[in-house]
Amino acid sequence: MKQALIGILIAIGLYAYGHHKGWSERDAEMQAEIASKNEEARTKEQELNAQLNNSEAKLLEANNAINQKQSALDAAIRAGRVRLNYASCVQTGTGSSPTTSGGAEAASESERQTLAAIAEIVAQGDRNTEQLNACIDAYNQAREMVNGQR
Repeated sequence: MKQALIGILIAIGLYAYGHHKGWSERDAEMQAEIASKNEEARTKEQELNAQLNNSEAKLLEANNAINQKQSALDAAIRAGRVRLNYASCVQTGTGSSPTTSGGAEAASESERQTLAAIAEIVAQGDRNTEQLNACIDAYNQAREMVNGQR
């Protein structure tokens, strides 16, 4: 009876030791796997940040080009090189024509303001389009990278 009890205690002790040893090994394997996954995530995050910075640089470049184009157009409007075409507009009486000497300067200033407003609307539309396209491109790149399509 005493030998059976000693045998059972030895078996329980060996089981506990094996369980502890196995648990420690599993824990070490899990920590190594977590470290590996964390490193992969950091690498992917760095790649995504690089792509985002690249997209931001392209957007800034496009906005600078739009601003330069708008500045050139504003200068041309102020210099009077850009005009509205009145040939397709219905003309009122001869006294109110913008080409008459009395109303030419007032019509010219009004025309410049109208052209400047149109140019600003067009430039803002171009900026909005570039920003939206940059967002779409960044989203698609991030989605492809996260989903592993690259």
